[in-house]
Amino acid sequence: MIDATNPLLPQLAGMECGTTTSGAEQVASWAPGATVVKAFNTVGSNVMENQEFGAGRPVMFYCGDDAAAKRVAADLASGMEFEAIDAGPLAQARLLEPFALLWISLALAQGLGRNIAFQLLRR
Repeated sequence: MIDATNPLLPQLAGMECGTTTSGAEQVASWAPGATVVKAFNTVGSNVMENQEFGAGRPVMFYCGDDAAAKRVAADLASGMEFEAIDAGPLAQARLLEPFALLWISLALAQGLGRNIAFQLLRR
């Protein structure tokens, strides 16, 4: 199961859960026996539809506790032209969900618009 949700408070006032748990971990607890991977939560649907930015590929972080399930998420992200980056175990969703709030805040509250995405640069 791929969890693309974000546990946001109303009016983007923050996160429903924070550094000690995540929405993805909550989803996993609701679906005993399911394998949960957090992915596709850090950009809007318009970016998923069209990832062309002209200067490299946007990054799509994913995390989970099952290697095979993470490969499926990575293959989906790569097939959609994202740079798929493994962020580690499912507990890393505690970081990816606030990262999504940053995207939402920049896009909506700061007025950058929804046609933005993050990129991972290396040297």
